[in-house]
Amino acid sequence: MKVSGIEINGLTADSRLVKAGYLFAALDSEKAQGLEYIPHAIENGASIILGKPEYAKFAENVTFIAAENPNKKFAELASEFYGEHPSHIAAITGTNGKTSIADFVRQILTSMEEKAASMGTLGLIKGNDAPIPSPNTTPNAVVVAQELAELKNTGYDYVCMETSSHGLWQYRVGGVKAEVAGFTNLTRDHLDYHKTFENYLEAKLILFREILQKNGVAVLNADIEVYPQIRQACIESGKKVMTYGYKGEELRLLESIPENNGQRIRLMYLGKEEEIFVPLAGEFQAMNVLCALGMVAALTHNPAEVIKHIGKIRGAKGRLDLVGMTKNGAAVYIDYAHTPDALENVIKSMRSHTKNKLHVLFGCGGDRDVGKRPIMGKIANDLADEVYVTDDNPRTENADNIREQIMQACLKGQNIANRAEAIKFAISQLQNGDILILAGKGHETGQYINGKVYPFSDYDEVCKNL
Repeated sequence: MKVSGIEINGLTADSRLVKAGYLFAALDSEKAQGLEYIPHAIENGASIILGKPEYAKFAENVTFIAAENPNKKFAELASEFYGEHPSHIAAITGTNGKTSIADFVRQILTSMEEKAASMGTLGLIKGNDAPIPSPNTTPNAVVVAQELAELKNTGYDYVCMETSSHGLWQYRVGGVKAEVAGFTNLTRDHLDYHKTFENYLEAKLILFREILQKNGVAVLNADIEVYPQIRQACIESGKKVMTYGYKGEELRLLESIPENNGQRIRLMYLGKEEEIFVPLAGEFQAMNVLCALGMVAALTHNPAEVIKHIGKIRGAKGRLDLVGMTKNGAAVYIDYAHTPDALENVIKSMRSHTKNKLHVLFGCGGDRDVGKRPIMGKIANDLADEVYVTDDNPRTENADNIREQIMQACLKGQNIANRAEAIKFAISQLQNGDILILAGKGHETGQYINGKVYPFSDYDEVCKNL
């Protein structure tokens, strides 16, 4: 590919990866300015430097491309370099629910016999294949371009991407043209990076103002406080709007009816009342289902067919995922909740689904916030019927000390160090109508102990004992 008349062999924003004939993007980060790495990139053979106009003087001996938004320009060049993307791209953003919705969209499309993939926290998932892990919810611009081109080359027509506020603000998806974009909710988060709630919202709005194509469809949660601002941004930039939620027009949630192994959802779907069962717990999952339903309907232009496949949805890996039932009729769920708010929300969500006792098993990670340990202990003690305190990822800390700090505020908790033994014991205590939540590790397949990672999966341990 030629850039400014020069054939390039590759492109990167990491000067250590530059080779002869590469384009180097001098992008600023929280830690450093991109100009600091220009000499190293040139030394490694860069033939073109991309950066802010004022960086030109640091690249006098090579071709320089000036851009007011170098991040966006770099993402566009990466997409051009690696080739075409799948024909139908959906993107989802919001504080919570992104992982589940991206996964639901892929599941529904796959059930409809379309070649579909999802990209996000769980990694790259093609159809029903095992995930290919990713270090970030939204990978860097080069990885995004590579993965999308690879999907196109292997016949994938549909992909749903999680787009984090960091990924949007840094234009990692600046080379993507989305056909449909969804918005879940917005609560205070990542303010260490964005500084203000207003900046956080502005980052999210990049998806709808710039990444979503003109005449593309925005699927918005009508129940949230910032809905009017998001809608206005969409209308002003020439996008169509579809709404969901209790106040939704196209997809209106009428009622969520809890059951032991899921819920029945009553909704108005494009003017017609429907009732569907999904093996997912919690009203927030009902909202996630509606968002995914709207996104797939907008992608395929076949709403009547889409609704037939909703009942086949399964929970995203590690997100309030119903793993199985005991022989005596108790349900076991796995969830990634590892903060006080998340633990409180998941316990409260499951209470209405519990006919008998609600059991919770959890721990806290080492080398992390010490103050949250007694807080989480009190939440479990106050909201659950039975509590099992065990190890999470102790890392380099003494695991016994971590559990003791939790137990100080969790008088009903049973302290069981070995997580596998704790899971085995917790399952053995279940009776008909009980629910057990294994919280903290979710989809993880390793346990960090004394600086080493040992293979461990909550899923494997549950399956051994069911």
